[in-house]
Amino acid sequence: MMDSFGFDGIDEAEIRTERAKARDMRKSRWWQQKTAPGKCYYCQQAVPFKELTMDHLVPLTRGGRSIKDNLVPSCKACNIQKKNMLPLEWEEYLETLKIGQ
Repeated sequence: MMDSFGFDGIDEAEIRTERAKARDMRKSRWWQQKTAPGKCYYCQQAVPFKELTMDHLVPLTRGGRSIKDNLVPSCKACNIQKKNMLPLEWEEYLETLKIGQ
């Protein structure tokens, strides 16, 4: 029998609720202001507004919430590469890329 818990035991219903909150926040004036500079939080590259994605610094699957302090604009490439990493794990991953160059 399957349970309703996903990755790391986080309740899937809770994740759906948090995703809905994030969708609502994307429509807010706060998000418009947050994305106005047109830069990815992670790589600092210029990104057209419509191409910025909303990323959770602490992913929902790792217990993060859809609150202002946990949401940042991200380019699609960084968002995809970050997956469900925590900020420290993401920094360590970037360091391994620098070492490999």
